Amino acid sequence: MSAEEPQFLEVSGAGGDNPRKIAYLHQPPPKEDGTGLIWLIGLKSDMVSTKAEALRDWPPQNGYGLTRFDYSGHGRSGGDFLQATVGDWLEESRAIFEKVTSGPQIVLGSSTGGHLALLLLRDLLRNAPEQAARIKGLVLIAPAWDLTEELMWNEMSPATQAEVLEKGVTYRPSDYGEPLPITRRFIEEGRNHLFKGEMFDPGRPVVILQGQQDRDVPVEHVRAMKDVIEPKWIDLTEVPDGEHRMSRPQDLELLFAAIKKVG
Repeated sequence: MSAEEPQFLEVSGAGGDNPRKIAYLHQPPPKEDGTGLIWLIGLKSDMVSTKAEALRDWPPQNGYGLTRFDYSGHGRSGGDFLQATVGDWLEESRAIFEKVTSGPQIVLGSSTGGHLALLLLRDLLRNAPEQAARIKGLVLIAPAWDLTEELMWNEMSPATQAEVLEKGVTYRPSDYGEPLPITRRFIEEGRNHLFKGEMFDPGRPVVILQGQQDRDVPVEHVRAMKDVIEPKWIDLTEVPDGEHRMSRPQDLELLFAAIKKVG
């Protein structure tokens, strides 16, 4: 657990609805014009996870800043996980990006954070191109793109899908602790944030690290990104013995090298 005390940013939807306090930690770059890193966590993770904590000391030693935060319903942030949606987390990611960071940034995303990193860039390109211009590139670990549809809904049995529709929630066993609740609200709102069926041109490098032994985000799913993300921007490194977390020392070295590759 990080010894640093987080700061909080109030985020709300249009008209001030659904207010929640988002916890974040921010280290500016050592130099005023330096590049920052912004870390987007995975599902049910937090900003002081193994990979996030490994990043705490490396950025300032290598000339980078670092911003990390917890989505609503995660870690130190407010909000109820059972009520949260991808749209909420995208809104929070954009608020942290625009209000906490400044100057050039590299967006880092792990698992669900990889999906949100892509969504953040797409949203900024569409709605705030001057902010999108600050993103030098993305570095993604096991990016769970279109997770609500491709990795959740489409992987459910008809009986489980019926349970979601009728009861509003199902609980999926997890290798990382308590069963993961998947709500009807999460699935249905997630359909507003899909890439499949639309080729997205990020306009900057998308460097990906993917374990071939990953059971949560299969390597085949990540390879299929070439069908939804303009392939010329994708730089994919597959780690034969890598699993989902990709938090071993050798995995972290690959992460650091990927960051330097982007800039």
